[in-house]
Amino acid sequence: MINYDGRRFHPVPADGTDDEGVGDRVALYRQNDDLIWGEFTGGRARRGSLAGTCGPDGKLDFAYCMVLDSGEVISGHCTSIPRILDDGRIQLDEVWQRYGPHESVGISRLHEIR
Repeated sequence: MINYDGRRFHPVPADGTDDEGVGDRVALYRQNDDLIWGEFTGGRARRGSLAGTCGPDGKLDFAYCMVLDSGEVISGHCTSIPRILDDGRIQLDEVWQRYGPHESVGISRLHEIR
């Protein structure tokens, strides 16, 4: 099982480059057994949090909520599939869904920050 406790991640831009200086968007994950939680800031998010579980294969299943710069509150669900990169960092491929007036679906990619 992957232990996510204390690991930080940032989004990979759409062009696929892995510039660790991409904006100020950072997520910090915490873990205790199969329980996972975290917080994130940056980009359009003033603050966000997540809580869920980690499977034996490292797959994450969690709910999230965030407050945008505009003051809007967004909530949703995400499933993240891990992959170990050649340099040993973790890549998370996320399939997410937002609920309510901001309803949307999408796929994102995160890379671990060393």
